[in-house]
Amino acid sequence: MVRKEDTVRLISAEGHEFVIEREAALVSNTLKNMLTSTGGFTETQLGEVRFPEISAPILEKVCQYFYWSLQFASGKETEFHIEPEMTLELMMAANYLHT
Repeated sequence: MVRKEDTVRLISAEGHEFVIEREAALVSNTLKNMLTSTGGFTETQLGEVRFPEISAPILEKVCQYFYWSLQFASGKETEFHIEPEMTLELMMAANYLHT
Protein backbone atom coordinates (compact mmCIF):
# COMPACT_ATOMS: atom_id res chain seq x y z
CA MET A 1 0.00 0.00 0.00
CA VAL A 2 1.26 3.45 -0.91
CA ARG A 3 1.34 5.98 1.91
CA LYS A 4 -0.14 9.45 1.34
CA GLU A 5 3.21 11.14 1.96
CA ASP A 6 4.69 9.02 -0.86
CA THR A 7 2.27 10.50 -3.40
CA VAL A 8 1.63 13.89 -4.95
CA ARG A 9 -1.59 15.27 -6.41
CA LEU A 10 -1.23 17.24 -9.62
CA ILE A 11 -4.34 19.24 -10.50
CA SER A 12 -5.09 20.36 -14.05
CA ALA A 13 -6.74 23.57 -15.23
CA GLU A 14 -10.11 21.79 -15.28
CA GLY A 15 -9.66 20.41 -11.77
CA HIS A 16 -8.77 16.83 -12.74
CA GLU A 17 -6.51 15.28 -10.13
CA PHE A 18 -3.64 12.95 -10.94
CA VAL A 19 -2.18 11.13 -7.95
CA ILE A 20 1.34 9.97 -8.74
CA GLU A 21 4.25 8.64 -6.74
CA ARG A 22 6.43 11.34 -5.25
CA GLU A 23 9.49 9.75 -6.86
CA ALA A 24 7.90 10.21 -10.30
CA ALA A 25 6.97 13.84 -9.60
CA LEU A 26 10.56 14.61 -8.60
CA VAL A 27 11.63 13.92 -12.20
CA SER A 28 10.57 17.54 -12.76
CA ASN A 29 13.02 20.09 -11.37
CA THR A 30 10.19 22.56 -10.86
CA LEU A 31 8.10 20.07 -8.88
CA LYS A 32 11.18 18.96 -6.97
CA ASN A 33 11.80 22.55 -5.87
CA MET A 34 8.13 23.07 -4.95
CA LEU A 35 7.82 19.84 -2.98
CA THR A 36 11.14 19.81 -1.15
CA SER A 37 11.58 23.47 -0.21
CA THR A 38 11.88 24.42 3.44
CA GLY A 39 10.01 27.71 3.04
CA GLY A 40 6.65 26.36 4.20
CA PHE A 41 5.05 26.52 0.77
CA THR A 42 1.52 25.17 0.36
CA GLU A 43 2.73 22.61 -2.20
CA THR A 44 5.19 21.18 0.31
CA GLN A 45 2.64 21.05 3.13
CA LEU A 46 -0.30 19.64 1.14
CA GLY A 47 1.59 17.49 -1.36
CA GLU A 48 -0.41 18.95 -4.22
CA VAL A 49 0.34 21.29 -7.09
CA ARG A 50 -2.22 23.15 -9.17
CA PHE A 51 -1.59 23.91 -12.83
CA PRO A 52 -4.11 26.53 -13.98
CA GLU A 53 -2.49 26.68 -17.42
CA ILE A 54 -2.12 22.94 -18.15
CA SER A 55 -5.09 20.95 -19.46
CA ALA A 56 -5.97 17.48 -18.18
CA PRO A 57 -4.87 15.61 -21.36
CA ILE A 58 -1.49 17.36 -21.32
CA LEU A 59 -0.99 16.82 -17.57
CA GLU A 60 -1.87 13.16 -18.00
CA LYS A 61 0.79 12.83 -20.70
CA VAL A 62 3.29 14.63 -18.45
CA CYS A 63 2.56 12.11 -15.67
CA GLN A 64 3.11 9.26 -18.13
CA TYR A 65 6.43 10.84 -19.07
CA PHE A 66 7.54 11.00 -15.43
CA TYR A 67 7.03 7.23 -15.08
CA TRP A 68 8.65 6.56 -18.46
CA SER A 69 11.67 8.64 -17.40
CA LEU A 70 12.10 6.59 -14.22
CA GLN A 71 12.03 3.38 -16.27
CA PHE A 72 14.49 4.80 -18.80
CA ALA A 73 16.86 5.88 -16.02
CA SER A 74 16.82 2.33 -14.64
CA GLY A 75 17.89 0.91 -18.00
CA LYS A 76 14.53 -0.01 -19.51
CA GLU A 77 14.60 1.62 -22.93
CA THR A 78 11.19 1.93 -24.57
CA GLU A 79 9.61 4.47 -26.88
CA PHE A 80 7.57 7.32 -25.51
CA HIS A 81 4.85 8.07 -28.03
CA ILE A 82 3.58 11.62 -28.40
CA GLU A 83 0.58 12.42 -30.55
CA PRO A 84 1.48 15.19 -33.04
CA GLU A 85 -1.49 17.34 -32.01
CA MET A 86 -0.16 17.46 -28.41
CA THR A 87 3.39 18.45 -29.30
CA LEU A 88 3.19 22.22 -28.83
CA GLU A 89 1.30 22.10 -25.52
CA LEU A 90 3.61 19.36 -24.23
CA MET A 91 6.68 21.42 -25.13
CA MET A 92 5.29 24.39 -23.21
CA ALA A 93 4.47 22.22 -20.18
CA ALA A 94 7.90 20.55 -20.30
CA ASN A 95 9.57 23.96 -20.46
CA TYR A 96 7.66 25.12 -17.37
CA LEU A 97 8.34 21.90 -15.48
CA HIS A 98 12.00 21.71 -16.51
CA THR A 99 11.73 18.10 -17.59
